[in-house]
Order: sequence, then C-alpha cells, then structure tokens
Amino acid sequence: MKTLVVDDTKIKKVIRISDLINPHFKRMWLTDKPYIVANGGRGSFKSSVISLKLVTMMKKAIQQRYKANIICILANKTDLHDTVYKQIQWAIDLLQLNDEFRAYKSPLTIQHKRTGSTFYFYGADNPYKLKSNVVGNVIAVWYEEAANMKSADVFDQSNPTFIRQKPDWLDQVKVYYSYNPPKNPYDWINEWIDKVAQNPAYLIDTSDYRCDVRGFTSEQTLALINQYKKTDYDYYRWLYLGEIIGLGTSVYNSKLLHPLETFPDDDHIASLYFSQDTGQQVSATTELCIAITAKKRVILLDTFYYSPVHQSEKRPPSELAKDLYEFEMSREQHFNVGAYNYTADEAVSDYAIDHEYYRLYGRHWHHVNKVEKTIMIDHVQDLLATGRFYYINNEANQIFVSEHRKYQWDADSLQTDKPKVVKVDDHTVDAFQYFVLDNLADLDLKY
Repeated sequence: MKTLVVDDTKIKKVIRISDLINPHFKRMWLTDKPYIVANGGRGSFKSSVISLKLVTMMKKAIQQRYKANIICILANKTDLHDTVYKQIQWAIDLLQLNDEFRAYKSPLTIQHKRTGSTFYFYGADNPYKLKSNVVGNVIAVWYEEAANMKSADVFDQSNPTFIRQKPDWLDQVKVYYSYNPPKNPYDWINEWIDKVAQNPAYLIDTSDYRCDVRGFTSEQTLALINQYKKTDYDYYRWLYLGEIIGLGTSVYNSKLLHPLETFPDDDHIASLYFSQDTGQQVSATTELCIAITAKKRVILLDTFYYSPVHQSEKRPPSELAKDLYEFEMSREQHFNVGAYNYTADEAVSDYAIDHEYYRLYGRHWHHVNKVEKTIMIDHVQDLLATGRFYYINNEANQIFVSEHRKYQWDADSLQTDKPKVVKVDDHTVDAFQYFVLDNLADLDLKY
C-alpha cells in the first residue's frame, strides 16, 4: 500500500499511495477477500479509493507483463460517462499515468496504449445483456452506485460471467460494490447487505465524511454539510452519515419551503426556468416559473394552474398551449429575463400539448428523461436540505405550497422495496421534480 513505482522511459516516479487515501480504508485496500462492499454517506471518498485501487491493480499487472481488464458497471448506461468513467480518469490523472492511457467514447473504454489492457464500462439496464460481454483477462469488477441497480439479480447474473474470465496467473477476481444506503430499510440492497454480511468472503466497509483525516474535504464542502445538518438533520444523517432513517409518511419537510413577500433586494436573477406537468382532459395542467439567483437561491416566482375538474367545457390542447405560452412570455417580460430552459414530462400524453405548442410557436419543451420516483424525490429533498429554496408568497403559489405539504407516501407500500406516493393533487409536485431533475448541474446538485 505504501508506494506505486511507475516506470517511464525518461524518469521513474514514486507515488505514495498512503498519501492519497485516508487510513480508514487501509483494511479495504489490503484485504484478501474477493468481495468488497463500500457503503456510507456522501463525501467519504469510498469511490475515489476504489478507483485508485483499480488503476493500481491494472498498473501492477502491466508491470508484471500481464494483460489485465477491469469491468465497471453502473445502473444506467446513459450516466456512465459523467460518473464512473470520469472517476477512473480522475484516478489515472492523480497517479500521473495519463500518458499511458487513451480514452474512447464509442465504445466507452479507457485503454492502456502499449498492452491493450482496458477499463470497460457497462450499464446494468438489462442485466442479461451483461452476460454476453466476453473480454477475457478480467481482474476486477466494480458496481458503482450499486443501490440503483434493479435488484441483486444484476450481481447474480453478471458475477459468474466475469469471474469465469479470470486469467490463469490470478488467484481471484476482486468484486467491488459501492453505494449510499437508501432511506427505506426495506429496499432490496439494505436487505442484501444484511445477508452478505454473514458471508466470510465479503468485507463490509462503512464510511462517511468524518473518516477524512487527510484534509481532502474542502472548507466549502464542510460548510455545505453543516448547512444540511442545520436545516434538516434527518436528511443529513442519511445523506452524509449513510444512516437508514426510514421514509416516514410525509415526503417533504414543509419547514424548508421558505416564503418571501417580495423578491430580495440584495440579489438578482441569474437564470430563469419553466417546468410544467400537463393533464389535459382529466387532470390539472400546471407550469412553474423558477429563478436561480446570483446568490444561488432557488425561488419559485409564479405558478400557472388549470384544473378541468367541474368544468363543463374542458380546454383543448390548443388553448392550453396558448395559456402556457402567454404565461411564459408574461413572466419573462415582467422579470426582464429570457428563460434558459423549458422542462416537461416525457409522458406520451404531454406531447399532445407540446405538438400544439410547436405548431403555434415553433418551439418544443425539453422532455426530461424520468428516473424512479424515489430518486426524483431524493433530488428535491437534496435541494430543500440546502436551505436555498424560497417561494414568493403570492396567491398563485399557494397551490404549490399546499400540494407539497400534503404530499405523502402510501402507508401500505412503506414496508416494501418499492414505496409509492399517493397520486392525488400532485401536479406542481411533479413539475418541480422535473425541474430539479432537468437542471441538476445548474442547481449544484450534480457531483
């Protein structure tokens, strides 16, 4: 664990691995067990340690004149480039090995130039497809964000495939799992970890940001963590300590919806956003006008809301498209800011209004690719826990406040691995979830 000697034609560099990781991870780094599970809170550097370990494993194999391949798996293929792929690139850079590797985007791989040893990146959207990947000389497998996999079937289907591809010179294929535990104690991975903890072939490591004694965590990050701790302690316990806190009944902490009587004098709009959820004939149509300010506040400025309930004549898509366009134009003119993004649901029903909107105005909304409801809720809770969300306390925004306060988990589903929300009066709730999901980077929520 102390050093990695990197041979080069011109120089020999000696890197002290012990300087790059926290002492907490020494046991995980040195273990001879084949299965290593790293769970815990955000900011514990568990993924960083695993990526450094994998790059080191490959480099040592290459120095011993072996070819070595490593498999990295994420739940969703579309997220590979911005997550585990960049994490491996980060480790390669930190170990000063950039000159030895070449990164490819199609297919998504990182390859050692001289030997062809390769990091392969796969999505687990269909675990059965993973079984068809035959690359040979596999020395390690990494399931990053393992809690986002559909079930333990992903592991059960994939591990035999890759372990069978072990090179003859290696005793065992190392299999790493890293994740932040879900809040729901009945989530499949929380039950899976209880099971594998009894298996002597598994090493379970639990960490959080407090394990950092090297000072890797920046002062800005520590300030943000303390803000979470102050504004929503239970959410802090889950997000940063990795504790399984349960779901409760209410989805959101309504105390984190901060009213403003007027737009703050000490701030200004940096970018403007619209996000809508349409219902047409049978349910409500709503659109939110939201600002991100120069001081990183997130402020709900105004709400459009139309409900067809008890209406003898329902508005057709052409009229609703006109209503939404006029709402957008009026808010842009009022705040003297053009919108940066217009977000809508990806549901097929929402395209009826979108088609009319395009026919009339030559513009489409951006239809966000939805993920599981619990993940979208987590993103919103993440934003609220920063203490940065506000709403102008006007009449139009009261429906937003009311729906978020009443938003509930279905009590009958809480003791299952697929909790559901009560789908009643939730249109502004959905529109807000789409806004957050579609603008994670702008909201400083994408890591």
